[in-house]
Amino acid sequence: MIPANIGNYFEEFKVGDIVHHSLSKTIFESDNNLFSLLTMNYHPVHTNSDYASQQQHGRILVVGTLVFSLVAGITVPDISGKAIANLDYEKIEHLAPSFVGDTIYARTEILETRASKSKPDRGIVYVETTGYNQDGIDVIRFRRHVLVKRKPEEA
Repeated sequence: MIPANIGNYFEEFKVGDIVHHSLSKTIFESDNNLFSLLTMNYHPVHTNSDYASQQQHGRILVVGTLVFSLVAGITVPDISGKAIANLDYEKIEHLAPSFVGDTIYARTEILETRASKSKPDRGIVYVETTGYNQDGIDVIRFRRHVLVKRKPEEA
């Protein structure tokens, strides 16, 4: 058996490239309920159909941090699979609501790369990821710096 190759080395990231991630996920009611329970977000707009029906969108909203976590996870095979660490997340923007039954996709633009000044076996990749639904509507966008391993022969 050949082990799976997850992630990319620092040298494989090119500024300006856009990665269209192959993973996607339909959000089920059970996903939203479990995430609400795990994170202690009991707001009724996420868990109570009657309450949500009387609010702005007329139905249950998926918890925004679930959408964020899902989109970050979708990027792992391409962006952070060889990461040492995600150094930060910034400018997290919730662009549109997500609902039970939505399918979430993601794309990531490589904004900047720089070699580590203190450790030659790694570099920092700065990316912007956008999550969007089955209708092509962008629902979330965020940026992050990822500390990524360099190719062993180039470290």
